[in-house]
Formats: sequence, structure tokens, C-alpha cells
Amino acid sequence: MSQVKIEDLGNGKFAVHGDLTFETVGRALELSREMFADHASIEVDLADIGEGDSAGLALLLEWVNWAKNFVREIRYVNVPNDITAMAQISEVDTMLTRGERWTGVI
Repeated sequence: MSQVKIEDLGNGKFAVHGDLTFETVGRALELSREMFADHASIEVDLADIGEGDSAGLALLLEWVNWAKNFVREIRYVNVPNDITAMAQISEVDTMLTRGERWTGVI
């Protein structure tokens, strides 16, 4: 089974390491609940993602939904090409940036 780790870089910045796949997104969601909770503005660096599938895309969209529901702001940097391509094919690519607009902090 693949591993996933979320690293707290400080000041609401996080880096995700490993794969974002069906096998790992449940763990990533668990980790993020506590790690993101105290931040109004969150930046997630995805540069160190190895493999990403539709479950990884679904996780990113879930984080955007969470941010909207809890009046937080979330921004993704270095989104892997495979996740970006899936988002474009599924016509949800603009949803990945919607988390940047609610609070105006970023």
C-alpha cells in the first residue's frame, strides 16, 4: 500500500508527499482535518505527489468544499499534470481554484 504524508510547513502552508490514490486519500483526509482546522488561509503544495488518480482529484475538491463550508481559503500549488488533466476532462478544473476566493486573504 502506498503512503501519504502531509507536512506542516508553518503559517497555514502544507506539503503533501506520496501518492493521492484510492489507497491513500482516506488517510490524507484524516490527517488534514486536524492539521487544517486552525487555519483561515491554507496553501497546499502538491509538488511531491507521485501518483494521482480520480480519488486524489476528489480529495482536492473535498478540501475546497470543506473550505467553503467553514469559511476558509485554500490554494493549491504545483498540482500534478495527471490530476490537472483529469480535472479538465471532467470539467471541474475551475473548481480547484474556487477555494481561493471566499475570504480574500490570499
